[in-house]
This record gives sequence, C-alpha cells and structure tokens, in this order.
Amino acid sequence: MSFLGVIAFIVALLFSIMVHEAGHYLTAKRFGMKVTEFFLGFGKRLWSFTRGETEFGVKAIPAGGYCRIVGMSAREELSEADAPRAFVKASASKRLVVLGAGSFMHFILGFLIIFFLFFAVGTTVVTPVIAEVVPCVTTAASCTGADAPSPAKLVGLKPGDRIISINGVPAADWSKAVIEIRNSPSKQITIVDQRGSQMLEFKVIPNSVLRSGKKVGVIGLVNKLGVQTQNPITAAASAGKLSKELFTSSVSSLISLPSKIPALFRQTFMGQKRDATSLVGVVGVARVSAQTASDKKLTLRERLATFMLIISSLNIFVGIFNLLPILPLDGGHMALAAADGIRRWRARRFNREIPAPIDIERLTPVTIVVFVFLAALSLLLLGADIFNPIHLNV
Repeated sequence: MSFLGVIAFIVALLFSIMVHEAGHYLTAKRFGMKVTEFFLGFGKRLWSFTRGETEFGVKAIPAGGYCRIVGMSAREELSEADAPRAFVKASASKRLVVLGAGSFMHFILGFLIIFFLFFAVGTTVVTPVIAEVVPCVTTAASCTGADAPSPAKLVGLKPGDRIISINGVPAADWSKAVIEIRNSPSKQITIVDQRGSQMLEFKVIPNSVLRSGKKVGVIGLVNKLGVQTQNPITAAASAGKLSKELFTSSVSSLISLPSKIPALFRQTFMGQKRDATSLVGVVGVARVSAQTASDKKLTLRERLATFMLIISSLNIFVGIFNLLPILPLDGGHMALAAADGIRRWRARRFNREIPAPIDIERLTPVTIVVFVFLAALSLLLLGADIFNPIHLNV
C-alpha cells in the first residue's frame, strides 16, 4: 500500500503540472499567441503527436513540464508570419494573464479537490448520536464512589439516543450545538432526544469545569463519529473556507521559509532531530502520502480524504510560490511584463516612441543565481527527506 501511495502522489503531481501548463496554453491560444510545444517532462522525447500548430507529448525526465510560446524573448528570431503572434508583442495585460494562468489553475485544482472531498468522499465528523454516557465528570483517572453521577447519566440519557436539539438549537451539526452546553455551566438547558420512535425532553444542568482558565459546561457524553457529505452549495462554501485557510497558511510558510533553512541544515548534516513543522520537499511529501496510504488505523475513506488534502495544499502552495516576483518563476516574468506595461503607458502618455520590450536575456545572471539557490535548497530538502525524514504518528 505504501508503494501505491507513492505512485498515487507521482500521478497527482504530474497531473498538477499538466493543469498548470494547460493554463498557459489555453490563455495564450485565446489571445492569438502561437504555441509550438506542450510537453510533460524534459530531456529525450518519448512520445508525441501534433495537433494544429502544437506538438503535445511526454519526455523522459518527469521533473516538470513546459509550454513553448513563440517570442518569449525579445531576441528570438521570428518569421514574418509568427512575429505578430509573439508573446512579447502582446499587451502587458494579456502577458500577465498568460503568465498568471498557471498559478490560477493550481488554485482552481486545489479548490476542486477539496470540493470533491466535501461533496463525494465526505469528512469525519462528530454526530449527534450518543456512543457513551460517562458515569461521572472528574479530572481523576477514573470515577470513585464519592463522585456524583454525570448530568447525562443523572437525567437518563442513553447510548444510541440521537440528540435533536439543545435549547432549541438543531443538533445535526454537533460542533455548533455543543456550544450551548459549553456556554451553560451550572445553568439548566433543554435537550430534545430521540430514542427509537420516541421523542423525549430532558432538563439538564451541566457541571462547571475549568478548561484553559475558563468555566465551561460538561454533561458527560461521548458522541459517535461518522462520515458526512455535503450538498453542492454547502460543499462549495466549505471548500472556499478551507482553501482560504490553506492559502493563508501557505503564505505564512513562505514568509518563514528563510528562517527555517539553518535548522534544516542542522537536521540534515548535524544529526538534529527533524522537526515535524520543518521544510519538506517532494520526496518528503511522497513519503507522507505513502504513510497515509498504508495506515491501517484509518479507513479507506479517511486515507483518501487525507491524501486529497495533501495534494490540494501542495497545489495551493505551489501556486503561491510560483507567483514570487523572481526569475525564473512565472512571478518574475509577470514583474517584467508589468514593468513593460508601465513603460509603454508612460511613452503613450508623453507622446514618445514605444520602447522595445525588456530584454529578459540581459537578466540571465540574476536568473542563474536564483536557479542555483533553488537547486541547492532542493538538494538540501532531498537529503533531509532521505536521511532524516519526517515520520507521522501513524
């Protein structure tokens, strides 16, 4: 099952790359640019076919992909027929759309994966069905004869009962209904309960318990866990909320990335214990995916849900990372396109000659420095993931 987890991760990663490049391809074609190649992988061509003016195919090294648009560089020699369709000849706004489409597709894919999780796969939630009524509410290891019965036991709630409402609040979403109990320490609440075909009403006074310095109400119930799917509208709202949370956490991770590199170096070469919150590379993510897939304590549905969350969060992170305004990332090209747009606007504003596009090849030294840094970080992550991997508690 571990092997299947790695294979599933590789397939998902390659599919994400294809989706990214499809964003560039579709928008470039939409704006009339000429796209000559759309390949998954690099190196030797393994298989390809040509449709229209574009060659689609697969290459030997599955380390990414590319979509070749004519005229990405101002120095590229173009035929008279291709010159008007060159990337650099397009307006700044069109170039920005084409360049940003790859990251946009990552965000869309991440959202759709989460939507499918909520809509079709389902998530594990606490249900309003009682699994256990604890005999007492105590901070000790077990109840003693001196402990009073728990409020739930005292009023006669039983395992198998389904709680319908608490103080009139429907209990279908237990995470919201239980707040009524928590907010009512030593105050009477009304619980409507279904037992078989009977509808019962109980008056319960929750015990007051100190948690995190705050008094909360507790009645002594343990509820059953269950899998819950959502209707399309609710699933879309839930997916949007979770996508936003993943986006925010990804931005925070990127901001903190430089500060984590020294610790990663120590963890890789100096025997320091690997922090579960440290940086992780592709190999590490694949390993975590494999661990999840082989965890016998999780149901097949739970394994699938966890795997989907990993792939979704990876897509959102990659989408954000790719927008960083540094070459050779798309964000760096977007910064140049924006600068070109400003230069053209100023020229039109002051009736000057429209300047030539910025020559990206003059920035090759900057690109090389960034590439070397990213390659070194990738090798460091690879070493850490192989020799001092993160292990899940599964």
